[in-house]
Amino acid sequence: MDIVLLGAPGAGKGTQAERLVGTFGLAHVSTGDILRAAVADATPLGSAAKEYMDKGELVPDDVVIGLVRDRLSRPDADRGFILDGFPRTVAQAEALDTALAEMGRAIDAVVNIHVDPAIIVDRLTSRRTCRGCGRIFSVKSLGDDRVCEACGGEIHQRDDDTEATVRNRLDVYRRSTEPLIEYYRRKDLLREVDGDRPVDAVFSDVRSVVEGR
Repeated sequence: MDIVLLGAPGAGKGTQAERLVGTFGLAHVSTGDILRAAVADATPLGSAAKEYMDKGELVPDDVVIGLVRDRLSRPDADRGFILDGFPRTVAQAEALDTALAEMGRAIDAVVNIHVDPAIIVDRLTSRRTCRGCGRIFSVKSLGDDRVCEACGGEIHQRDDDTEATVRNRLDVYRRSTEPLIEYYRRKDLLREVDGDRPVDAVFSDVRSVVEGR
């Protein structure tokens, strides 16, 4: 079971991916996590990627494709995977198809989680992250101390969650990623899910799509 999750930044792809992983035992392949790890480790790749990420722009295809291909070749992806945050362009989708074909695999289903852009801006600009454990909070739910309840770490706003960057990320998504919807629709793989609902309701629909592909 090899799944692609589509949706604008902040649409809830990561949350739904985690639930699918827990339900079906698939590998969760998040390019955002892969790239942020490279940034945190201060690798040459991470330094190059950070310049694009901080401005809300897409990291070059050759960098991302190489990372994803390496990740999909690991043993935990043998049972299946969920791609979260990749592909983001038609060129990446075509490169993914080629890479998977060489591995004797193919995408089984593509789930597009749709959320109104105005709601996404509010979601992401309200998001705060713990520097210690990486846990994510809403600023609306934090107390005055602004300390992580899980590990006591400092809570901060990531550079890519400021309003200007979020709006730029959404514009980049509209221009570069939405064509993927038509690409996968032509392949009869695309299924649409309304993401502006409670998490459980969204997951119910996502699971139905995956199981009924």
